[in-house]
Amino acid sequence: MRRPLANPLLAALLRLLKIWKVRISESYTHFVRICGKLTEAAPTLNFYIRRLKTLPGCEKLMEDFLQRLKCCFHFSPRFFKIMTDKNQANYTEDSIRSLDWKEHIRLRPGMYIGKLGDGSSPDDGIYVLLKEVIDNSIDEYTMGHGRHIDVSIQEKKIQVRDYGRGIPMGKLVDVVSKINTGAKYDSKVFQKSVGLNGVGTKAVNALSAFFKVESFRDGKEKFAEFERGKLLKESKESSSKEENGTRVTFTPDESIFKNFHFVQEYLDNQFWNYCYLNAGLVMNLNGKRYVSKNGLLDLLQRKTNEEEIRYPIIHLKGDDMEVAITHENSYGEEYYSFVNGQFTTQGGTHLAAFREAYVKTIRDFFKKDYDASDIRGSICAAISVRVQEPVFESQTKTKLGSLHVEEGGQSMKSFVGEFLAKELDNFLHRNPAIAESLKKRIEQNERERKDMAGIKKLANERAKKANLHNKKLRDCKFHYDDQPTGKDKDSILEKQKETTIFITEGDSASGSITKARDVNTQAVFSLRGKPLNSFGLTKKIVYENEEFNLLQHALNIEEGYEGLRYNNIVIATDADVDGLHIRLLLMTFFLQFFPDIVKNNHVYILETPLFRVRDKKETIYCYDEVEKQAAINKLGGKPEITRFKGLGEISPDEFARFIGSDMRLQNIIIESGDRIQNLLEYYMGKNTPQRQEFIIDNLRTDLDFVEEMEKA
Repeated sequence: MRRPLANPLLAALLRLLKIWKVRISESYTHFVRICGKLTEAAPTLNFYIRRLKTLPGCEKLMEDFLQRLKCCFHFSPRFFKIMTDKNQANYTEDSIRSLDWKEHIRLRPGMYIGKLGDGSSPDDGIYVLLKEVIDNSIDEYTMGHGRHIDVSIQEKKIQVRDYGRGIPMGKLVDVVSKINTGAKYDSKVFQKSVGLNGVGTKAVNALSAFFKVESFRDGKEKFAEFERGKLLKESKESSSKEENGTRVTFTPDESIFKNFHFVQEYLDNQFWNYCYLNAGLVMNLNGKRYVSKNGLLDLLQRKTNEEEIRYPIIHLKGDDMEVAITHENSYGEEYYSFVNGQFTTQGGTHLAAFREAYVKTIRDFFKKDYDASDIRGSICAAISVRVQEPVFESQTKTKLGSLHVEEGGQSMKSFVGEFLAKELDNFLHRNPAIAESLKKRIEQNERERKDMAGIKKLANERAKKANLHNKKLRDCKFHYDDQPTGKDKDSILEKQKETTIFITEGDSASGSITKARDVNTQAVFSLRGKPLNSFGLTKKIVYENEEFNLLQHALNIEEGYEGLRYNNIVIATDADVDGLHIRLLLMTFFLQFFPDIVKNNHVYILETPLFRVRDKKETIYCYDEVEKQAAINKLGGKPEITRFKGLGEISPDEFARFIGSDMRLQNIIIESGDRIQNLLEYYMGKNTPQRQEFIIDNLRTDLDFVEEMEKA
C-alpha cells in the first residue's frame, strides 16, 4: 500500500492527474521521491502541469492550483509565466525555422566550441577561438611552410600572423564564412591535420564582434572584414611586400563571452604545448618567445621537478609517435596526450592503448605479473601520435575516437603496442639503472596497496551503504564521465563540461546553494566541520577518514583521475578565517592524494560577494572593499550596506546570481617549477613560528588598497 504524500499540495496535484486519467503509473515512485521539497521539483512539476494544460476542461482547475501554489511557496516569475502561457504547447508550421550558418553557431555555440565561460577555466570558449585560428597556422608549419607564428593579445583584441603559404585569394571569404569549406578534406594536402571539419574559423568569425582575415601570397594581398559573421568589406587583390602567410584579427563578442579575460598561465600552457609538439617552431605572444628543441622531454621536465622524480625521464621517438615517461613520489596517474598537435584533455583511444601497452611491456620485461595499478601508480607520461583523418568525439576535439591510425591501416592498439614493445623494452635493456629504479617504484606501490587492502575493503563497504542514503551529496543529472549517445550527443557533451560539484562547509551553506543550483549540472557535497590536515599522511587515511572516503566516492576518483564525475570541483567556503582554513585543508587533500586533478585544472575556489550595497533603485554586489567604495560613490547618499559573514546568510534567490553564468571562480594553478611537497610542508607542516613571521611580514588589508586608490 502506498503511503500518503506528506505535502497536501503534491497530493492535490496527484489527485488532479488521476482525475484526468494522465498516465503516471510508470513515474509515480520517481515523482514522489524527488518532490520531498517542492522548491526543488520545478522541472517535474513543469512536466505534469504541461500535461494537465493540454486536457480539455482543465484550465479552471489549473488556475486554482497555481494560485494555491503561489501563495504557499516562492517560485520565480518565469516559472509561473511558463505555467500560465496558453500558447506554450502549440506546435505548428510557424514553430519550425531554418537558420543560416552564422545564426546556428551563435544560437548553439556549445556545439562548436564547448562551454562559453569567461576565461577563468582553460577550456573556456575564448581559448578555443584562439586555438582554432592557431591550429591552421600549425598545420602550415607541419607541412613545412613557415617557421614562426606571432600572436598579439591587447585587451579584447587578438591577432595571429603566420608565415605559411597564405590562403588562396579566390577563396579567402569562403574559407572563413562558408561552412564545410576548406583544404583539409584532401588528405594529400594536409596529411595529418587536426582541423578536418571545415568549421573552426567559421565559428570564430560568427562569434566575433569584429573579424578580419588577410592573405599574403606571392607578392599579392587581399583582406575581408566581418561583423558577427556578416561580410562588411572585401578588398581586391593588390601588390604587397609582406612575407607569404595569413593574418587573422578578431575580437570575441562580449554579448556571448561576458566579462571575458585571458589568464596568462593558461596561455603559457597552450603555447608551450604547441612548441613541445612541433620541435623547432618559434611562437611569440606579446613579445614572449616560446620554442622547444626536445619535444615531449621538455614538456615533462616543465611539468615535473628533478628532485621529485624517481628516475630520469624516458624519451622515445618514432615516425608518428613520441612518448616521455617517468614516475614521481605523488599518488595517481598523470597523462598529457596529443593527436596531430591537439591536446586531448579527455584522452581517447590512443591514451587507452598506451596505458594497456605500457603495462604489458613492463610485465614482459620484468617477467612478473605485476598488478596494473602498481605499474601505473605515480606515473607521469606524455604521448603524441600522428593520425590520418582523426575522428574526435566532438568539435572541441578533446577526446580521440579513431580506432585506426589511417583508413584501412593498423589499429591504434596494435600501433602503440608495437612501438612500446620495441622501443621501451630496448631502452630498459640499455639502461639497467633506470629499470631498477622503476622496479623499486612498482614494488613500493605493491606494498602500499596490500597494506591498504583491509581498510580499503571495509571503507568501501561503509561508503556503499552510505551512498544509498548519502545526505552529504545532492547529485545532478549529467556527469563528466558519462558516455553520451544518440542525437543529442553534442548537447550532452556541452552539459558535461558544465558539470560542477560545490564542496561546502556545513548544512547552512549547502542549503542556499542546493536551492539555487542548476539540478542538471550542479551537485553539492556538504562537509561536517573542518576536515583533517592530511599533509604527511599516507593514502590509507583517505579510507580511514569517513569524510574523505565519501568525498572520493562522490568524485569517483578512487581508481584514478579518468573516472572523475564532475569537470569543475569548486570549494565554496565562507570568507572568514575558518572558511579560509577549510579551503587550505581541502587543497592539501587534493594536492597530497590527487594532484593530477589539480594539475589538469579541475579545482576552483568560489568567489562570493562580501558586501551588498543598495538603495531603492539599484543593488550592487561587491567582492572587496574597493568595489564597495565604488558602489557607494555610484549610488550616492546613504545606501544600505550589508556584510555577508557566511554563505548561509545569502538567500537562494541571491545565490543563483553567483553560481550562474556570471559565476566568479579562481582556478588553483600549479606553476612550472613548484615543488608540491615543499609547498605543503611550508604551509601545512609543523613550522608554525616560521609561518607566523611570514604572515606578519606580508599582511595587508583591503583598506590599504582603498587608500592607495584614493592617493592615486
